[in-house]
Amino acid sequence: MKTIELTDEKFEEIKDQLGEVKGIDSYEDLVGGKYFFRTVSYHLVGKVAKVVGKFLFLKEASWVADSGRFSNAIKNGELDEVEVVGNAYLNLETIVDFFPWQHSLPSQTK
Repeated sequence: MKTIELTDEKFEEIKDQLGEVKGIDSYEDLVGGKYFFRTVSYHLVGKVAKVVGKFLFLKEASWVADSGRFSNAIKNGELDEVEVVGNAYLNLETIVDFFPWQHSLPSQTK
């Protein structure tokens, strides 16, 4: 059997491209995953770092002002207007729905 050594960055990049989707049975199962969240009044994309009471703590979060065509956003990671905000807390009670984000998280405001 052959083995390949990868840097941590390259491993994360490959994981992002493979788009691993895990089952969700509780809020804690969201930890470690990247998601596109739609709330009552706004959209966020980010990586769930932990659950804090009724909030999700997101790292590498971005506020999505305009997702563009939604199917392209989810399928290809294309967002028309986005503002990188870094860390964010998202109230679980405001979430309308969410989708696995199988792409790199935005790193620049556009």
